[in-house]
Parts: sequence; C-alpha cells; structure tokens
Amino acid sequence: MSRPRLIRSEAIYDGRRIRVRRDRLRGPDGREYTREVVEHPGSAVVVPLLADGRVVLVRQYRYVIDAEVLELPAGTLEPGEDPAACARRELEEETGYAAGKIDPLGFVYPSPGILDERMHFFLARDLVAGTPDREAGEEMRNVLVPREALLRRIREGGIRDAKTVVGMHLAAGWEP
Repeated sequence: MSRPRLIRSEAIYDGRRIRVRRDRLRGPDGREYTREVVEHPGSAVVVPLLADGRVVLVRQYRYVIDAEVLELPAGTLEPGEDPAACARRELEEETGYAAGKIDPLGFVYPSPGILDERMHFFLARDLVAGTPDREAGEEMRNVLVPREALLRRIREGGIRDAKTVVGMHLAAGWEP
C-alpha cells in the first residue's frame, strides 16, 4: 500500500499536554487533502489488582463529558519518562497504592485517525496502601470492585471509559 507524501505541516495549537497540527498531503493518486493531527506524549494506564481479586479504580468527574466516571488510574507521560515509571507514579499519586510488581500488558492507539497517543497498559500487583498525592483538579476517590463484577459491568455497558474496558480485557487471566 502506497503512503501519502507530506506537502506541508503547520502547528495550529500548542497546549500544556497536546499539540494540534494541520498537515497537507498528496495521496498516491495525486490528489491533495488535509488531516488534522493531535500530538500527545503518550500515557500509562494501570490495572491495580489486590490479592483478594478486587481492582482499585478511581471515580472522578470528567468535565469534557459532564459526568462522573469510574475508571482505572492513568496519566500522561512526562518528557522522556519510561511508561512503567509513569504507571507507578500515577498509581501512587491517584490511589495511594504502591505496586510491588508491575507487568506490561501492551499498548493501543486509542484513536489513530486523529491522535498519535500510545496508551501503555500495566498490571500492578502486591499492592501496599498509602496516601494519594493528587494534583489540583483531580477530585477523585478510590473504589474497590471485585474483578468479575467489574468485567460484568463492562459487558453490560455500565463502564464506558475506553482505557478501563481495554485494560480489563488485557489483564484477563492474570492472577492476583
């Protein structure tokens, strides 16, 4: 399959966590077209699994969809940060739990038609409870849900957060 050729690229927004650019391309058939691309540094998502089989989730209000969401802990990679280090950091900051073991589960592109983000998933085990150190604007609380109950809620449509759906499916079959 032939690839398009980039004619020009212009930054149209440069924010704290994302950058948006407009690319002008020429396709293999010679026709020109435009794509808007959201550049994101990547993220880490954690499936924190307690020894008793419960999953540590956070419930927080998400302004963009004007709703409270029950979701896995996650965060944006800092420049040059290893995804596993980000996963450990976000787990502790958001939930207060520290992981004795953290295993990679893979990565996904959440929306490759417009977004270059690579979302890395990790299974955290041998958890030790502590005190969260949440950032400003992170008004959330921990919710512990048995893994099977969480998977049932996903199947029944009670969980709509994509990273939580994907993370739980990637972690299926792992033992606490």
